[in-house]
Amino acid sequence: MMDYKKTTAPVSTVTRDLDMMTRDTGNIYETVIVVARRANQVSVEMKQELNRKLEEFASYNDNLEEVFENREQIEVSRYYEKLPKAPLIALQEFEENKLFFRNPVTGSKSH
Repeated sequence: MMDYKKTTAPVSTVTRDLDMMTRDTGNIYETVIVVARRANQVSVEMKQELNRKLEEFASYNDNLEEVFENREQIEVSRYYEKLPKAPLIALQEFEENKLFFRNPVTGSKSH
């Protein structure tokens, strides 16, 4: 799993250099597919990590009227809300050549 605290991805949208985006793939559409697939992986990892952390706060009471605020749980949720979104993390990984991918049609590989 990736440590999302150490990502250098921006938290908002930034303008990208189209030539850089197609450097490894030669095709912007292929680049979008690579980044989108990685973004899905990152999103799933982040969701699983958040769920594991929130399970620690789970209350197994049957009484639905007993709802209470847990400050630590709120802080964990806020931390994940403030992280860069999965597509921005995936795009940053692509720009830093941290992604390994291959095209199954052409057999070409890149990192």
